Amino acid sequence: MAVSERQLADAEALCPHRLVLEHVTSRWGVLVLIQLLDRPYRFSELRRAISGFGGRGVSEKMLTQTLQTLERDGLVHRDAKPVIPPRVDYSLTGLGREAAEQVRALAQWTHDRMGEVGKARLAYDEARDARSRAS
Repeated sequence: MAVSERQLADAEALCPHRLVLEHVTSRWGVLVLIQLLDRPYRFSELRRAISGFGGRGVSEKMLTQTLQTLERDGLVHRDAKPVIPPRVDYSLTGLGREAAEQVRALAQWTHDRMGEVGKARLAYDEARDARSRAS
């Protein structure tokens, strides 16, 4: 579903904080920000790097949209060098580095606490199943 420029402007006017939070915490936004903490990347190497996190890889279109969104928000810097063949590097701005460090801390927390989350899910599912058998 395509979002019109008008819809985007309305969403930004109503709740700009929420929109930025959605960009930073989106499926690919998180991975882009964390990956760019290490160093600048060219588009194709960034795509390979974030696709290596498991699951389906990111499409060129989705990575392009994610990078453009993060660039518009002032989190990512796009450096196009006038050489042949063209070279474009992506890096974090100061604001982007700050956001990426926060997101990385949350990602680390989920990694560290996955065992506890798994136990909680299992307990929830077992209790739900017991309730449905009882009714």
